[in-house]
Amino acid sequence: MSGDYGAVALLIVVAIGLSIPVGRYIALVFMGRPTWFDRVVGPLEGFILRLSGVDATRGQDWRQYATSLLVSNAVMWLAALAIFTAQGHLPFNPDAIAGMEPTLAFNTASSFTTNTNLQHYSGETGLSLLSQMVVVTFLQFMTAATGMAAAMAVMRGLAGDRLTTLGNFHVDLVRAAVRVLLPMSLVIALVLLGQGTPMTFDGAVSASTLEGGEQRIARGVVASMVAIKQLGTNGGGYFGANSAHPFENPTALSNAVESISILLLPMATIWALGHVVRRRRVAVMVFAVMLALYLPLLAVAVTQEAGGHPAMPQLGVDQSAGAMEGKEVRMGSVLTAFWAVSTTATSNGSVNGMLDSLTPLGGLAAMAGLWLNCIFGGVGVGFVNMFVFIVIAVFVAGMMIGRTPEFLGKRVEAKEMKLASLALLWHPLAILVGTAIASWTWSATAQPGDTLAWLRNPGPHGFSEMLYEFSSAAANNGSGFEGLGDNTPFWNITTGVVMVLSRYVPIVAPLALAGSLAAKPTVPDSAGTLQAGSLTFGVMLWAVVVVLGLLMFLPVAVLGPIAEFLALPTGS
Repeated sequence: MSGDYGAVALLIVVAIGLSIPVGRYIALVFMGRPTWFDRVVGPLEGFILRLSGVDATRGQDWRQYATSLLVSNAVMWLAALAIFTAQGHLPFNPDAIAGMEPTLAFNTASSFTTNTNLQHYSGETGLSLLSQMVVVTFLQFMTAATGMAAAMAVMRGLAGDRLTTLGNFHVDLVRAAVRVLLPMSLVIALVLLGQGTPMTFDGAVSASTLEGGEQRIARGVVASMVAIKQLGTNGGGYFGANSAHPFENPTALSNAVESISILLLPMATIWALGHVVRRRRVAVMVFAVMLALYLPLLAVAVTQEAGGHPAMPQLGVDQSAGAMEGKEVRMGSVLTAFWAVSTTATSNGSVNGMLDSLTPLGGLAAMAGLWLNCIFGGVGVGFVNMFVFIVIAVFVAGMMIGRTPEFLGKRVEAKEMKLASLALLWHPLAILVGTAIASWTWSATAQPGDTLAWLRNPGPHGFSEMLYEFSSAAANNGSGFEGLGDNTPFWNITTGVVMVLSRYVPIVAPLALAGSLAAKPTVPDSAGTLQAGSLTFGVMLWAVVVVLGLLMFLPVAVLGPIAEFLALPTGS
């Protein structure tokens, strides 16, 4: 198992190392600077913009930028809903998969349009090849590009001086998809294809088992989808078992490549920040704070899963390999725990083991990443969420020293604090209110055999399953404690609504905040200025994230995973 610890450390180091040049490349792309890749993707970008009739020279203020973002996403949502519902009558459906039930189609369209990829169905039996390609894979590109575009608009606002525009959303969307996501996902897909991940238009194939029976084995356009699902922090699996399935994740090399892909762009976005605002020390500070949040959660999860379940020794079960229930034997407990924390810290949502089988504190570490929702985070949106905490930390620090709060030379005043508070408070509101409604509804109405009998595990773990579902939906993550029977009208509708609101409220509010700061004149630094790239501010920011980000969730953590953990020694 010691080799697994070394593998985890190596994967983190490689991801950080690769993220630095990728971050510089992203900054150059969105700053309109020349790159070595322009001759390859430049003509494609120009063709798409001409075809869509977009004037690449026309800038947009934050309202126009947000409107373009919302309208384009609404159009994609409507198209996705129509195809999911009608897929049984559409081509590229060799396995004759029927159209989705309306509430499930609503949930799935909302899920993939918001970069959540929460799946209340099993991929290989719920979607046709057409849906997997034209809707799911396409949206995994577009939603990741949407998040990256929003982050770049916010960064421009921070770097601007009396700036009236934040860029052009349509241009940023195309640049993110064509210049960043497409070439990188192509490389990853070719690696996965070489490792044995299938890529075919053929349907399922029959195979004879060792017992003499017949088994239908699903195939499809897997390699391309897995590549963008990991790189774009999407997470939706082609198969129900996600990256624990040998077709999605066939070898140790594919597991390493996918693990790095999960972290790569969220990390690279932070380095891009330093180039765009021309403050490298600020990027280092933000990256260090995120790393200081990520590593403790990783340490808790890895030690808990490697240590095994405390009840197993009493049953004479060997746990030298750690707590292996729900783990893919090829990955082991340590690499599964690493993936679980990475996937929730980056809002990715893919899994290579069953999160529902994590130890109580291992599951708590994964949930904490969803609650904070700013540890690297989804592509682009991770920085946008951290930006909200930065504004609040600047305000608190300014009040402590009796000085008007400033960040990068911009005064943070009442309007900015209201917008930051709106973005900050929506996240716990969606999770806690949603979980409360689900708990009341289940306890008040569910009877054995009813469609509301969601929980397979009573007590604290069942509560954790409901809590995790809303945490995942609100964080646009998509993973789940799958002991929950979630394909019901209640869960399809409630999580669908939460996913939509939790995607766009935390994007539009920071865009408005960035637009407000961009229009202000830059104030020169003085002797009393709190340096945003300093160690002091980094510690302050870390403390604000931990206190405000986690304190609101402490009561539900006690009711769920902590209560389950405390019950383990007595076996109750």
